[in-house]
This record gives sequence, structure tokens and C-alpha cells, in this order.
Amino acid sequence: MSQSGALNTLAGLRMAVGACSWAAPRLTGRLFGLDSSANPQAPYLARLFGARDLALAWGALGAEGSARRQWLAAGLACDAADALAGLAGGRGGYLPKPTSALVSATALAGIAMGAVALRES
Repeated sequence: MSQSGALNTLAGLRMAVGACSWAAPRLTGRLFGLDSSANPQAPYLARLFGARDLALAWGALGAEGSARRQWLAAGLACDAADALAGLAGGRGGYLPKPTSALVSATALAGIAMGAVALRES
């Protein structure tokens, strides 16, 4: 995958997940295997996540040069934290193993695309 292809794919996925998490937090949570009905605060948390992903996409697409690299690095840090949180949830027993695997794999894919987007062309 090319650098620009990785950037556009990553930003597109961030925008899609971010917009869905904001607009339909319970449905999006269910698609990721989360039980939002068990936690009445889940939609609030999903919307925080959604806003973050939208900001990361917008920032990376709207910036150039070193500013773009900073946005992509921030996205990598968030994706790494998300992957670790998914693994911790599986180990801690508060996420089902399939959900832990799904959310962690999604974050790891973000790391991979972000690393390609950061690579010098």
C-alpha cells in the first residue's frame, strides 16, 4: 500500500467509525461486540471515542509535512493505547475474548496503516 493510500484508507476508516460511534453509539458498540445495554454510560464513552477518531482523521488529512506527521503519530499512540486496552479487557475478563480480539485487531490495523502513512515516500 502506498503512503497516500494508507493515509486515505486510515482517515476514511477513522471518519466512518468516528461518525458511527457518535451518531449510533449503541449500534456501533454492538458491532464491536460490546454490551452497551449493560452500561448506561456507554453511549457517552462511545461519542468521546468517535470525536477523537474524527479529529485524528481531519487533522491528518488537513495537515502537511511535519504537522501531518504529528497527527499520524498521535493516531499511532491512540491506536497503541486502544490495542492495549482491548488486550487488558480480555485478560481482565470484562471483555469477552472475541470482543477483545476484534477491538485489538482493529487497533493493530490502524497502527499498521499509520506506520505506512508515516513512512518516507
